[in-house]
Amino acid sequence: MIAALKTVLAAFFGVRSRKNAESAKLKPQQIIAAGLFLALCLALSVFLLVRVLIANS
Repeated sequence: MIAALKTVLAAFFGVRSRKNAESAKLKPQQIIAAGLFLALCLALSVFLLVRVLIANS
């Protein structure tokens, strides 16, 4: 599962190398689950950051 998280994080930033992409043996379900999890984490962190910034102003 750690490899799937690394793969999705690299895809978020667009820095995944061809060598790394070809060597990873991941199932599509792992990539989808990791992508949904990290997208949810990103959305929640942005939401919380906005709430904190609004509360402090």
